[in-house]
Amino acid sequence: MEQMNNTASGNLKISEEVICTVTKLTVKEVKGVHSLALSPASFREALFRADANRPIRITLNGDVAEIDVSVNLRYGYKIKDTAEEIQNSVKDAVQNMTGVTVSKVNVYVAGIKFNEAANEKAYA
Repeated sequence: MEQMNNTASGNLKISEEVICTVTKLTVKEVKGVHSLALSPASFREALFRADANRPIRITLNGDVAEIDVSVNLRYGYKIKDTAEEIQNSVKDAVQNMTGVTVSKVNVYVAGIKFNEAANEKAYA
């Protein structure tokens, strides 16, 4: 699905893939984020939707987008603070770069990743 805006000189179409790319790049810049994760999907979604397990899902309702992001966080960062920073950063970046209004950003924390070097020293 594409977002379409009318301007004085013509039409502007923004695809969900553009919003997804902006979201992905923004999430990776947030401190405390280790990586994107596969999103949770119900059995029905897994059967009938090809993109059921994508880490970022965009839902466009008219001129408004709703974004779902699944992430793995680094050990030692506060989950609530990191999730709020993801929400604010993604909303600001998508609205500023694309002009699409973002109603909400849902963050799903799929896991916590530990520093491998620290684990090896602890067990040595």
